Amino acid sequence: MNSEVFHDDDRLIAETGTDAKIAAVVGPVVSDLGFQLVRIRMINNNGPVMQIMAERPDGSMNVKDCETISRALSPVLDIEDPVHTAYSLEVSSPGIDRPLVRQVDFEKWAGHVAKLETRYLVNERKRYRGTLIRVDGDDLILRRDNTGPDEDKDAIIPLEAIAEARLILTDELIRAALKQDKTLRSANGLDENEAG
Repeated sequence: MNSEVFHDDDRLIAETGTDAKIAAVVGPVVSDLGFQLVRIRMINNNGPVMQIMAERPDGSMNVKDCETISRALSPVLDIEDPVHTAYSLEVSSPGIDRPLVRQVDFEKWAGHVAKLETRYLVNERKRYRGTLIRVDGDDLILRRDNTGPDEDKDAIIPLEAIAEARLILTDELIRAALKQDKTLRSANGLDENEAG
């Protein structure tokens, strides 16, 4: 395993290279604020952008949360300087078609369509698309969208083999996300008009 991989709490999918150096600085700050780090990526969007996705343990994230994290990270990033070039900082929620990075993500979003890529060949392929069925021990069971005549519909993929995974935007996913948001707002005493 790459020694530069940052091990944030229980994430199965973590950063490598420069992104791992950033995660080593950002992860503890995000955690100390009571949030979970989802993903960090340096992207080029009209110039370098440090994209940080985070959420509360209950899956919620609002604009004020993003501002809180951004304010806390700015001075730390200035001092630690993990990226030696000018960049913009972007803090956001993972969104509806979110990356799946923890075992609990695969469990929570069972029944929804996801796309994933493995680090190495699993069942003679690296790319999968299908419905998340369940986590069975250390394996993900995925009902594949397209299979050949001699292929099993359900793929068994070791969780440790997954390099990248994300939900695919569907009507069912939108309904589930809206229902979750409504439940979280109600539990937190927020009205329907407050930014989430």
